[in-house]
Amino acid sequence: MLLLPLLRRTLPGVGLRWQHRAAVEVTNEPVLEFKPGSPERQALQKALNDLKDKTEEIPCVVGGEEVWTADVRYQVSPFKHSHKVAKYCYANKDLLNKAINAALAARKEWDLRPVQDRAQIFFKAADILSGPRRAEVLAKTMVGQAKTVIQAEIDAAAELIDFFRFNAKYAVELEQEQPLSVPPSTNSMVYRGLEGFVAAVSPFNFTAIGGNLAGAPALMGNVVLWKPSDTAILSSYTVYRSLLEVGLPPNIIQFVPADGPVFGDTVTASEHFCGLNFTGSVPTFRRLWKQVSENLERYRTFPRLAGECGGKNFHFVHASADVPSVVSGTLRSAFEYGGQKCSACSRLYAPDSLWPRIKGRLLEEHQKIKVGDPVEDFQTFFSAVIDQKSFGRVQKWIKHAEMSPNLSILAGGKCDDTIGYFIQPCIIETRDPKDPIMQEEIFGPVLTVYVYPEKQYQDVLRLIDSTSPYSLTGAVFAQDKTVVAEARKLLRNAAGNFYINDKSTGSVVAQQPFGGSRASGTNDKPGSRQYILRWTSPLAIKETHKPLGDWKYPYMQ
Repeated sequence: MLLLPLLRRTLPGVGLRWQHRAAVEVTNEPVLEFKPGSPERQALQKALNDLKDKTEEIPCVVGGEEVWTADVRYQVSPFKHSHKVAKYCYANKDLLNKAINAALAARKEWDLRPVQDRAQIFFKAADILSGPRRAEVLAKTMVGQAKTVIQAEIDAAAELIDFFRFNAKYAVELEQEQPLSVPPSTNSMVYRGLEGFVAAVSPFNFTAIGGNLAGAPALMGNVVLWKPSDTAILSSYTVYRSLLEVGLPPNIIQFVPADGPVFGDTVTASEHFCGLNFTGSVPTFRRLWKQVSENLERYRTFPRLAGECGGKNFHFVHASADVPSVVSGTLRSAFEYGGQKCSACSRLYAPDSLWPRIKGRLLEEHQKIKVGDPVEDFQTFFSAVIDQKSFGRVQKWIKHAEMSPNLSILAGGKCDDTIGYFIQPCIIETRDPKDPIMQEEIFGPVLTVYVYPEKQYQDVLRLIDSTSPYSLTGAVFAQDKTVVAEARKLLRNAAGNFYINDKSTGSVVAQQPFGGSRASGTNDKPGSRQYILRWTSPLAIKETHKPLGDWKYPYMQ
């Protein structure tokens, strides 16, 4: 309040215009419980029954038209790979170029549309996903991506709805944030979309991420080519159709499943490529970044590159930690959704003084974990890994543990792909904190523990920071506030999402915006206000309301 009089005294005769606008009220979507007999459980079970032994045909959608190519493929259910849940096709280079042209033709009109109108589409999409489409998108996420009911609910319902609502809120409020105006001029900021098209490449592990990677740029006035994951086609198409259902014009997002290299080569070769919104592996993101740099001179604008690439996430346990919290948080973080969350804990550092208690509780609770069919048995804690490739990769790490003199398997690790791609949750102890299993991302239900001398905890904090190339999530369990402060300092750059006495997973939109740096990505924090700024090209405008005076300055008199 003191600033305004001060400015008026400093700049006599100058008036400042302040704009006060009401904020858009949005809250996080409640997570439903699906108790026996509840309406949401009944609706979900009906939707699941409707999908039994069904194969949905899913075309490419380009220029508002459904298109089939000769390259037909199938998405199978991970826990029952004999069930083909979706028949789809790959877009080839010609079809991708057609999609680019169709998108560009719609760009100018879409960008000029008031942000309130664009936001309303996403508010409506959130509403139908919260209501009439909720059971459908949950069922398709469960059947297609092997999620349990709660994992589907916190993803395909709650998080996706939150992304749509909060992004829309942020977009509307952003336009209200205008620069100062000093008479006789008025200053304004226009938040334009980027000039060209954005390529969105989404992963299998979160239905919500696909909706956000394609939806956030579209909300901000961009046109998008969306390449969904081959193993999440079914749920991704449901999200796409939900947007169209509530009024998204058909050419704003082109739905184009495709071979990764073909898609990457085609979009980065276009002079109109202006952005990449990516979640996936480090090698793929680096390949795309390199292609962009090699093609830089052909682009009409410098492309925006946003990427999230996973992590090697840690739980550090101090001697002052609450053991039940450590055990509960670690089991959930490491094994929920089969360890296939980017934020999943895969390395645990425990002090020798607490390890016997932690180990005993971990092994006791480990025996209670049920791995199976999440549709037929709601007691299932997690189900199969996503596909044969993932199954083989995780199996190799377990065999590495069996063969290495530094590693001991304490529990689990059995692999069986007869019916589905099932891997029992595996707990490993290492004597070498630098073993590759502590450095490289596994993306499966494998937790490795390193037991350290209690008094060397500061050295272990430095070890955590230097062990892995990633920097996504991490957690510190300690009741000693001095230790927590030390950990925050020494691990300042070791994670983009840092948890104190809580597990390393479970970020919520607008509460813990998500993302990391180093090899984990560009840390653009989806779920925050600043994220949508990545997809705008602001235009500052000054309009003066009286004739300009003499060109000479007063000092020249």
